[in-house]
Amino acid sequence: MSEADGAGLAVRVATSLKAVPAGAWNACANPQALSGVLDGSAEHDLAGGIDRDNPFVSHAFLSALEDSHCVGGRSGWSPAYLVVEDAAGELLAAAPSFLKSHSQGEYVFDHSWADAYERAGGRYYPKLQVAAPFTPATGPRLLVAGGPRAEEARGALIGGLEALRAQTQSSSVHVTFAQEPDVGALTEAGYLERHDLQFHWRNEGFGSYDDFLATLASRKRKALRRERREALAAGIEIDVLSGADLTEAVWDDFHAFYEDTGSRKWGRPYLNRAFFSAVGEKMGERIVLVMARRAGRYIAGAINFRGANTLYGRNWGCIEDHPFLHFEVCYHQAIDYAIAHGLSRVEAGAQGEHKLARGYRPVITRSLHQIADPGLRRPVAAYLKQEREQIAAGREALEAESPFRKGGSED
Repeated sequence: MSEADGAGLAVRVATSLKAVPAGAWNACANPQALSGVLDGSAEHDLAGGIDRDNPFVSHAFLSALEDSHCVGGRSGWSPAYLVVEDAAGELLAAAPSFLKSHSQGEYVFDHSWADAYERAGGRYYPKLQVAAPFTPATGPRLLVAGGPRAEEARGALIGGLEALRAQTQSSSVHVTFAQEPDVGALTEAGYLERHDLQFHWRNEGFGSYDDFLATLASRKRKALRRERREALAAGIEIDVLSGADLTEAVWDDFHAFYEDTGSRKWGRPYLNRAFFSAVGEKMGERIVLVMARRAGRYIAGAINFRGANTLYGRNWGCIEDHPFLHFEVCYHQAIDYAIAHGLSRVEAGAQGEHKLARGYRPVITRSLHQIADPGLRRPVAAYLKQEREQIAAGREALEAESPFRKGGSED
């Protein structure tokens, strides 16, 4: 596409991950995981919401979306992966970037911006989206391999995004569910910062689920114990599946749950049946599929993906309604798994204040937005300032309502 500042770094666009070797991409996406450096700063990673082996920017996950045509074609997600290479052709940085013709599947809602801009005579689409598609999970977005040219390569990516926006006549660039150091680099480059809330569970060294319950007020402990009993009262059993357990028959069942629930909730589910086969084949050992069984058949399930220190809850579905089963399969079982496997955190997906009562804490998520037209940028900037203040106040209020014991009190 271009040379970055005459520094011998070339920035180009790949329209398919088939054009980018998996090893080179992953060396940028999760360089610490490949180097084996996965410990030594767990407290910092936990506080910063960082997982050093994020599954959703891996070549396997993104290529599964591509192979199954969840992105590309007529999906409205057109791959335009930015890659930065040195003079020898070595990949130094990359971005999971897409040209979008709509605002679906992002979980950071800008429909009102698009409507206002188009009513004023502007053209909001296409826009440039840097994201893990259909995945509201914080992670790296400017994927930079380690080494002496890391910051230079990050800067080349940021410049490349602006060049690609201009070249494609896109209205804006959106980098969603970003983490440091990307947030700092993008705000310095003039991007607007947006906040939202999610609910994450933190493992404080618990040896068992009862150890976790001991941190809650007495009446909250009793409520959760009762909830878990009642969830399984209809003779329901739980299977936790991974790797070779993820057969095509299992995927058939889970996809049926996902389709049924997704159709009622969103109108059209984002992920097709082929995606689950593809992702199971490519990264089945990193999938934790919690399935509920009654009378010899599966009736509900939730898919999770595992990072280095985090379990990411993604999609849920059911074909039978049972009291509290959703909470058991999605939230309680995830806590059980994290404790048993020594994981630091469970991220339970977007929204959902009902997670608070189950021990999940409110956490601020961040996205960055670069809007080309000053006439749109100014009102959006003013709106985001107010929204950040509201999000901060909301988080504080939710923390005050948490089920955890306060000041040593049992109640």
